[in-house]
Amino acid sequence: MSSIKIIALGGVRENGKSLYAVEVEEDIFVLDCGLVYPEDELLGIDVVIPDFSYLEENKERIAGVFLTHGHADAVGALPYFLQNIDAPVFGSKLTIALAKYYVESSKLVKGFNDYHEVTENTEIDFASATIKFFKTTHTIPDSLAIVIKTSEGNIVYTGDFKFDQSASVEYQTNFGRITDVGEDYVLALLSDSSDAESPVENVSDRKIAEAMLETFLNAQGRIVVACVASNILRIQQVINAAYESGRKIFLTGSELEEIVNIALSLNKLTVPDKELIITFNQMKKLPDNELVILETGNAGEPIKALQKMALGRHRQVNLHEGDLVYIATTPSVAMETQIARTKDLIYRADAEVFEMANSKKASGHATPNDLKLMINLLQPTFFIPVQGEYRSLLAHAELANELGIPYKNIFIPGKGDVVEIENGQMNASGQVAAGNVLVDGIGVGDIGNIVLKDRKILSEDGVFVAVVTISRRLGKILSGPQIISRGFVYMKTSEELLTEAQKIVTDVVEENLASEDFEWPRLKQEVRDALSRYLFDKTKRRPVILPMIMEASNYKK
Repeated sequence: MSSIKIIALGGVRENGKSLYAVEVEEDIFVLDCGLVYPEDELLGIDVVIPDFSYLEENKERIAGVFLTHGHADAVGALPYFLQNIDAPVFGSKLTIALAKYYVESSKLVKGFNDYHEVTENTEIDFASATIKFFKTTHTIPDSLAIVIKTSEGNIVYTGDFKFDQSASVEYQTNFGRITDVGEDYVLALLSDSSDAESPVENVSDRKIAEAMLETFLNAQGRIVVACVASNILRIQQVINAAYESGRKIFLTGSELEEIVNIALSLNKLTVPDKELIITFNQMKKLPDNELVILETGNAGEPIKALQKMALGRHRQVNLHEGDLVYIATTPSVAMETQIARTKDLIYRADAEVFEMANSKKASGHATPNDLKLMINLLQPTFFIPVQGEYRSLLAHAELANELGIPYKNIFIPGKGDVVEIENGQMNASGQVAAGNVLVDGIGVGDIGNIVLKDRKILSEDGVFVAVVTISRRLGKILSGPQIISRGFVYMKTSEELLTEAQKIVTDVVEENLASEDFEWPRLKQEVRDALSRYLFDKTKRRPVILPMIMEASNYKK
């Protein structure tokens, strides 16, 4: 009997940051290695990655990293993983190309080249299991689900997927292989839950393409398209619609344009006419009704770029009357307020807005009927919903139960939960270290809750600095207190407040200098506390208070 453990180190009870470890005997198979882009409350944080502590402690047991597709939520954390763990990486041709791009552009890992391209026909034998794959449909080509064939049965991880009967060849699901895997007995299924509670089914991408072309044909001026750069399917539809409507395309996104170039070089993205994509100088010479401007980026970047365009602050393109802004990305719930604000700015710039999500349900994730079909095709004994907020995981668990999987065979994991399958039973057998690691610049994991709290206070109430120079030998203040405020009050109109703050600092410092048991920490804390009470009483705000108290040890009277 094989010992099997399944551990979710990310991608559960959250959107993005997929990372799952499947342990079969002594081998650890790592499934995906993603990151998530931070919400607004994580001020200054660049990305959030999983905690790799458990995998680093067991790195000698890792058989490999197996990637389902090339989006950042599946491959983006790979550079940070490979910093301390040397393990082979497996994925489809496009997925490996994008994984290399993320690793090389990060400059965190040097010389790593243990990449292995696979197809859905590839089988990789390890001592404890055989790894197989089958094609799935997503918003990027070369997406694969992963099958871990053990002596106890198959463990299937779908990755991000949906079903679309009219998908083009590059995006088609291989239903035959899914059926074969199901007939070979599926012990456990880990399935995408992102859209499990959607009340509306996805529209086929062929319908999306037709609607996009109709919009392009009817537009009178420029069309500005906002799209996530890694959504290769949507970019292909924009290219096709521009070509068929007689327009040229100018790409304004900079940071992730490389993703588009990689897809083009591998023929995963096709351009019908080599002169279709134009330069900035060529764009300036064309009339508005012959232009499509494609703004790409990651997560909310295209939306932020639209705001700059509407406000006249974009470095290349600013909106004007007659423009049509086509928002071709489906926003998350967290971005709805930002989308609404952006639309208002666009209208103020005398442009119009068409939001694709308002007319068509377009998502790269399976909706309830698709999820039920996957379960019916695979007929798993045990079911573990992954990839989604808790409410989505719960909705997916309910769907599985509707199809006859008993609740005792369904487990909704939290980050770090260890699920063990043994003797025909599935049980929670403990936890391992798991959580969020914040990346800020070159710092990985050095930003914690205290720093984030300070940043939040600074962003809301500003900073209040009191500078004093003292002589303990003479027991007196030599200069100051000088008050400096940024983001708290306008100093020129707050003279009374600042004068009283100076008096408070003077009283506290003199009282401490007169004390026989003078202590620097106590002095600074008492200044901080006294100012905090006074400022809150007068303004009902709590700025970050920084006492800067210096000693002039060589001062002579």
